[in-house]
Amino acid sequence: MQAKNAPAAVRKGRVNPFRELWEKKFLYLLAVPAIVYTFIYGYMTLPYIAIAFEKFNYSTGIRSPFVGLENFSAFFRSSWAWAVTRNTLVINFLFLVFGTFFAILIALLLNEIRGKAFLKLSQSAMLFPFFISWVIVSYMLQGILGTESGMLNRMIQSMGGKRINFYATPRYWYPILLILNIWKNAGYNSIIYLAAITGIDESIYEAAAIDGATRFKRIIYVTLPLLVPTISVLTLMSIGRIFYGDFGMMYAIIRDNSTLMPIAEVIDTYVFRVFKNTGNPSLTMAIGLYQSVVGFVLVYTSNRIVRRFYPEGALF
Repeated sequence: MQAKNAPAAVRKGRVNPFRELWEKKFLYLLAVPAIVYTFIYGYMTLPYIAIAFEKFNYSTGIRSPFVGLENFSAFFRSSWAWAVTRNTLVINFLFLVFGTFFAILIALLLNEIRGKAFLKLSQSAMLFPFFISWVIVSYMLQGILGTESGMLNRMIQSMGGKRINFYATPRYWYPILLILNIWKNAGYNSIIYLAAITGIDESIYEAAAIDGATRFKRIIYVTLPLLVPTISVLTLMSIGRIFYGDFGMMYAIIRDNSTLMPIAEVIDTYVFRVFKNTGNPSLTMAIGLYQSVVGFVLVYTSNRIVRRFYPEGALF
């Protein structure tokens, strides 16, 4: 009966796009800024990829002399090509794995809080670091790790230890960068996981409780399995950006410290420094194109693997 009474367009699986647009006009209106931004910076700039294959001349613009793969060759022949690629992948992999773990952990802990006042206070405390500029964080870090006046070094000295020059010792910086990333972003990233958890049907938890499941077992056997699709989608989206370093973070924290660059220089900061020092847009465009292509390959391959073994968690 319902199928007979439904409109013909609905029965055939077709939707009138104009009617859809009018009925949900306010939702689409909210998306307009993102659509405009993506169109301008994501599509209108595509023709300028040609610069990567040219010897760019500011007087002729995009119609500069064609040099083929010369700019790519110059990058891969440099001593920095492997270093910045390795650093970008290693640092972002650490951020992805540990950042996801702590974001899920925070969401699970917040979901277990029953006091509303304490919950609001906890959420505010978790979100606050996200809104602090990396420049401010860099000065806070200097106050903690500074050799002469740093709080940590003063504590070490008060206990009879020897001061450590952290800014001249590369081996400490992967853990330092990881801690900073988790502190600043995990609380903000937990919002999506918390929203997914609150959307789980309460009757499932009630059934598990009736069967004798403790709160911990309900998290393990109910919450986490139902979070897997959300985790999968967000991880795939993060993999698409794994070849992009956090420029604001890396440039503000590392600055122009040549001692730390071999382990902390990522592709984004390297592109900035190359353009700043050489003024060559063709070389920087070539590096950026390499970055984009590899990122696309990574997310496409990851999505194919996920779609094969867990279709519900695939992006497309």
